[in-house]
Amino acid sequence: MGKIIAVANQKGGVGKTTTVINLAASIAILNNKVLIVDADPQANASSGLGFKDNQEVHSLYDCMMGDAEATQAILKTEVENLDILPSSIDLVGAEIELIDKPKREFIMKKVLAKVQDQYDYIFIDCQPSLGIITVNALTAADSVLIPIQCEIYSIEGLSKLKNTINMVAEALNPKLVVEGIVFSMFDKRLRLANMVINELRASLSDNIFDTVIHRNSKVGEAPSVGQPVILYDVACKGSKNFLNLANEFIMYNNAQAAV
Repeated sequence: MGKIIAVANQKGGVGKTTTVINLAASIAILNNKVLIVDADPQANASSGLGFKDNQEVHSLYDCMMGDAEATQAILKTEVENLDILPSSIDLVGAEIELIDKPKREFIMKKVLAKVQDQYDYIFIDCQPSLGIITVNALTAADSVLIPIQCEIYSIEGLSKLKNTINMVAEALNPKLVVEGIVFSMFDKRLRLANMVINELRASLSDNIFDTVIHRNSKVGEAPSVGQPVILYDVACKGSKNFLNLANEFIMYNNAQAAV
């Protein structure tokens, strides 16, 4: 049964969706079956893989409302072994529509349970807010991967996010743990970026991935053509960063499974 990883950070602009798209694509290229679940109404993960908001196809919203099964909504991407369960702007309404639903926090878990055994890894791209959709994602997940931008405000936001994770673990999902922290949008020319990394590595007991995702123009350009960076420019630094992260992620999970 596939491992479900929520990729979350309550602070926006930290490279969360970029991490989801490019890490998932790199893991898929390394011969793993991977599903991205776009749980953000902005649908940036969907558009970043070439799927614009299209009312003719089903989305996560339809699945959570009971109007479609996940198998009807999942789309194949250009990357072999990588599928996506797309989002749409309709997901904004789900915050209100789910209020009176019984066991509303477990709806996404129920949706994904029907396809979980078809994948090695399922990545949920969470929106940067703590609403019912994000709570659903954390309730469905086995772990949380936290992308952090290398700036001082990220340190302040991390403690708030970990409090949220602990609250969900206590109330709804006892197995939920922090998968690890990924430093993103790193600019080695900035002294502050290096200070943030050094401070967090020294102070946190969580798993911090060795691979750091550097700022790279190709990573920023790739979503405009609906591709992960590894398809857009396999030789660029961004592609190499995410392939390294994918290898490290797989090795970490293999080691955890062997314990």
